[in-house]
Amino acid sequence: MLTTIIYRSHICDDVPVTVLEEMVAAANNKNGQADVTGILLFNGRHFFQLLEGPEESVKSIYRAICADTRHYNLVELLYDYAPSRRFGKSGMELFDLRDYERDEVLQHVLNKGTSKYQLVYGDRALQFFQTFVEATEKENYFEIPPGDSWDFITEDDGVQAPATTGVHTDCSFAFQPIIDPLAREVVSLEALLRTPDGAPPQAFFEGLQGAALYEADLHSKKTAFAMAGALNIGQQTLCVNLLPMTLVTIPDAVDFLVQEIQANGLVPDQVIVEFTESEVISRLDEFTGAIRQLKAAGLRVAIDHFGAGFAGLLLLAQFQPDRIKINRDLIRDVHKSGPRQAIVQALIKCCASLEIAISAVGVEKAEEWMWLESAGITLFQGHLFAKPAFGGIPAVAWPEKKFGL
Repeated sequence: MLTTIIYRSHICDDVPVTVLEEMVAAANNKNGQADVTGILLFNGRHFFQLLEGPEESVKSIYRAICADTRHYNLVELLYDYAPSRRFGKSGMELFDLRDYERDEVLQHVLNKGTSKYQLVYGDRALQFFQTFVEATEKENYFEIPPGDSWDFITEDDGVQAPATTGVHTDCSFAFQPIIDPLAREVVSLEALLRTPDGAPPQAFFEGLQGAALYEADLHSKKTAFAMAGALNIGQQTLCVNLLPMTLVTIPDAVDFLVQEIQANGLVPDQVIVEFTESEVISRLDEFTGAIRQLKAAGLRVAIDHFGAGFAGLLLLAQFQPDRIKINRDLIRDVHKSGPRQAIVQALIKCCASLEIAISAVGVEKAEEWMWLESAGITLFQGHLFAKPAFGGIPAVAWPEKKFGL
């Protein structure tokens, strides 16, 4: 199957431009042997390359390109399939944009093509060429340093001793901080449901259905608030998770939450109730009414794992939470994925327009954090900074820029 990959990257500062012809000649020979064709655009700083050919051959060559140390900040913009090649004349052809007038350069690029219809039918691949040539997206090119340019230093306070709550239940909680890394501030703590021996929520809910499921979900928060109080979180914000239908099926759920919050020395204003959109909300109007009750009682609301569930933007249109947390699947390797970058940037713009705070969940790589920080996100949660601590609060690994980098 004829496969197309388009990527953008940044030439390393210590690589002389004079090596380009030699590099293209080698690529042309290698690509020709693999029946891969394409074109390489260069504007003096960035590369923009299209590869076309049999899928496995294109993937193999692209892996080698990703491993090439002569460029960095490589972002895959397109992975698609096509009925015919757009640039089928050679294994690789270099097109230096600096040799052409700005208002003529796009047509010169298209003249290199072998595609019959060019832009007439809205070819996405060729539209990427237009965007790069006309530099209409330069403000979204975030040049991040290598991941090893930062150290992550864990403070000496370590994991606190497990909380003794005096509450005898069939559940427990792990706690994970939500932080602003550059401000070195812990913004919130999330209480993550566990069984008494530390198993995940699926084990706690196993075998429960209907009303019993939602009763267990609600009453587990009694333990969460008790543990938070015993851990002396003070005025720190606490995030707890609820199934969306718990508020709908249990009429006095909000009163129960407020009572348990106050019973453990906390106040409603410091509690954020998170709802995951992964569960179908079959009674959306009633759910929205319950959200109003929560807010009227002083609690704040967040949508957890945004982008991974059934409701998505419809849920955001129905009610506006105080915070959304972007799902790990959307931010995984975001620093090298054009589609993920576009989606995240759109979410950031949407939330900014609605004055909704936004945080990224499941951050595991320094490059993910750096790109998201560059895009405008300041709140982060993930193993890069701190893993959940069962029954306690973990120390945070704060980023420190390496000297001289």
